[in-house]
Amino acid sequence: MATQPAHLVHGMGTAMEAPTWPAITADEADAAIACFPAAGRLTGLHWHSPRPFSAATLAHTTQGAFLVKRHHHSVRSIAGLAEEHAFIAHLAGADMSVPEVMATAAGATAVASGAWSYELHRAAPGADLYRDSLSWTPFASHAHAHAAGVALANLHAAARSFTAPARRPQPLVASFTILPAADPIAAAEAYVAARPALAAFLESRPWRRELASLFDALGQGVAALLAGQAPLWTHNDWHPSNLLWASDGSVRTAFDFGLADRTCAVHDIATAIERTAVRWLDLGQGTDDIGDPEAALALLAGYATVAPLGRAALAAIVRVLPLVHLEFALSEIDYFTAVVEDPASAVLAWDGYVVGHAAWFRSASGRDFLRALETGAPQQ
Repeated sequence: MATQPAHLVHGMGTAMEAPTWPAITADEADAAIACFPAAGRLTGLHWHSPRPFSAATLAHTTQGAFLVKRHHHSVRSIAGLAEEHAFIAHLAGADMSVPEVMATAAGATAVASGAWSYELHRAAPGADLYRDSLSWTPFASHAHAHAAGVALANLHAAARSFTAPARRPQPLVASFTILPAADPIAAAEAYVAARPALAAFLESRPWRRELASLFDALGQGVAALLAGQAPLWTHNDWHPSNLLWASDGSVRTAFDFGLADRTCAVHDIATAIERTAVRWLDLGQGTDDIGDPEAALALLAGYATVAPLGRAALAAIVRVLPLVHLEFALSEIDYFTAVVEDPASAVLAWDGYVVGHAAWFRSASGRDFLRALETGAPQQ
């Protein structure tokens, strides 16, 4: 009998790696699905996700197809999942196409078992064209980037009436406390102090000086620009593999709201550009020419067909962009030090993501990228 290939997941670079979290077994999926009466009875598992920060599998049941997702409780508690599930429910009520989050007989949208938290989503409509793509993978075409901009604007419109407070501190959430602060270094110190493992990792590094240098070079005026932006719950991980696609090339469904939090539209748009219009996995591989400003402009143009972007918003997007990954990268380091004890990935997140991404925007290629956005974005 042929052996099944080992389950591998995306690493921090381009190589596939052994998973931190073991794949969900059929018995485990069966027990989790049994907690959600409307999901029916498991008939088989058909795919295991290569995403690295949790385990997920596509399960078929007597009632259809469902995604079973499992988190370590220190990454997502039941209460932490309820925060993002409330946002998904609000978007569904505003006619956004998002996955249906299943509920137990008691109305809970997640269940705990031992060290794990489980959630169950009904498979959503649309083609999963980027299912096996890395998170930093660009859109396959500028038409897809444009369609993603349209969908992001629609999501923001649906989110405006969602008034929940910001999420509680937890790993792997794109929170919004440092960039909008009048004193970002003091805000970063508070962020770090609240996370002992992150603080211990940074203790031997001149991290305050490095951050101060980045903000001196790239952060001047950012807080003032953000002060004029309305608070908004946002997706914060808008990249191709978190979208399902219709046959006409439009976005059919948005999913994976694990990073969602209360930020602002400008921050979410800048994050989408940073995720999809710069080939970060090619950085340091012989060329710094890794930006695709046309992809970023296509996303902005798509967004503007739904919600025109004024000069102040566009200026804020361009100014926020070089530092927009900062707070989530710190959250990644917290995860790699407090949860999974992976010091090599923590070092990469600091040197490569916090410092390296910002440094690229100071390079000639990075400055050209920002200049192209300033001159080419739709002014309305």
